[in-house]
Amino acid sequence: MSDNTPFGWLPMDPATAAALAGNLPHPFSAAAAHGVVYYLNLPQPLATVSTATAAAVVARQQRQNEEEDAAGVRMVHLLLTSAGAIQAGDHSTAQDSLTQARSILAGLPTSTGIGRIARHFVDALAQRISPASAAALPPPPPPVLADLHNHFYNAGPYLKFAFSTANKAILDAFRGCDRVHVVDLGIMQGHQWPSLIHAFSRRHGGPPHLRITGVGATASGDVLAEVGRRLRQFASSLDVPFTFREVRVDALDGIPGWMLGVVPGEALAINSVLQLHRLLAEDADDTAAIDAVLRLVTSLQPRVFTVVEQEADHNRPALLERFTNALFHYASMFDSMEAVMMGHRLRGGLAGGFGVVTRALAEALLRAEILDVVCGEGSARVERHEPMVRWRERLARAGLAQVLFGPDEARHAAAQLALATRMMVAGGRSAGYGIVECDGALALAWHGRALYAATAWRVATRWWAAAGNAVRDEGGSGRNGSSGGSSNGRGDWASFV
Repeated sequence: MSDNTPFGWLPMDPATAAALAGNLPHPFSAAAAHGVVYYLNLPQPLATVSTATAAAVVARQQRQNEEEDAAGVRMVHLLLTSAGAIQAGDHSTAQDSLTQARSILAGLPTSTGIGRIARHFVDALAQRISPASAAALPPPPPPVLADLHNHFYNAGPYLKFAFSTANKAILDAFRGCDRVHVVDLGIMQGHQWPSLIHAFSRRHGGPPHLRITGVGATASGDVLAEVGRRLRQFASSLDVPFTFREVRVDALDGIPGWMLGVVPGEALAINSVLQLHRLLAEDADDTAAIDAVLRLVTSLQPRVFTVVEQEADHNRPALLERFTNALFHYASMFDSMEAVMMGHRLRGGLAGGFGVVTRALAEALLRAEILDVVCGEGSARVERHEPMVRWRERLARAGLAQVLFGPDEARHAAAQLALATRMMVAGGRSAGYGIVECDGALALAWHGRALYAATAWRVATRWWAAAGNAVRDEGGSGRNGSSGGSSNGRGDWASFV
């Protein structure tokens, strides 16, 4: 891509990348040191004020930033002291540190910067010290998270990165197949699949017959049915033969294989975006639910198993370690999200109350995660994010082999992310978004810190042979031109995004 293009993704030189490497969790730090970090190259905003006025504004802003930075350092120290005291059982010291933190927080803006993230961790520690104080906190998110995920999708490129990277792996695995089946272990509102359907509609030789099985919560009401209706309508508008089926379950580890409707002769892909970490809590028999799901995946022999998870380390038993990791991870999340919101405001894209609602509900989703990471212990904790290196070990033990992402996939992810952020971000701050490629995995990063990691997997041939099973041929033999659903009219792409 030429230097004069308004939006471009450029690899960093190894020296610059190495300077950022300390902010990346292992093993992404090693990747950065070898110069495989790709950053968005955006034009800087033009100056519109006089030099003298600009200098005064810069000086005033610098003083304010220095004051907030000093308060932020003190705030972080107090929060960590409080968390450590809770871990040691010293609730008096924990409460005293938290009281001082609240005092500092009162003098900081809570709409941006350290104040915005600190208030959630202050509330989490208060709830941890005295669960009764939860009554004074804002109400928790509603039981059905679909609306929160919808706003989170619009609040930043996080889910767009996850979906586009997984879809690229699925398209590659389905190359040349006429009948294909995708099992989505957490379909939510179906944002991932219009782009896949669109790609199939443009495939040389015509689209395959596509089936999508969407897994959702039993209590999801009519959400799954509505997702299926909209996907059928969109596929019909592009003449892609399509069938959608719902699977409603209370827990992923309780899904029997027959319920997914896998049919011999179809190429199968299984997709999991931000689902597997919730299965890491162990039951009374010390058997993690994740083992049951991975056994199901290997038994179904998919051509590809796509996995996207938070690149974070929040599954440590010690509270202080978990708290520290979460504080810096979510600080990067909120900072990156603020850049998106700022870009919308500069572009005039948040007319009316849309920006306020999107920001508030996207933040509510992250707040719920923070409260769970800090306050939950044992089986009560759901958000058990782990870094890619541990997921790689776990999936390999389950009999899965990694399908490596390379430079081509990294460039594809960077190009897709550039498109996703084109109307999302503006100004120099947005240059912090990047793609990191390391050992066959891709990660979305903000200023060098990996936030989400994507990998692709298949069943290891040696493992399957050792289990005494023959590898099934899932290649199609002819395309069925029938279409699932009878919706008429052209599908509305905007309704999905």
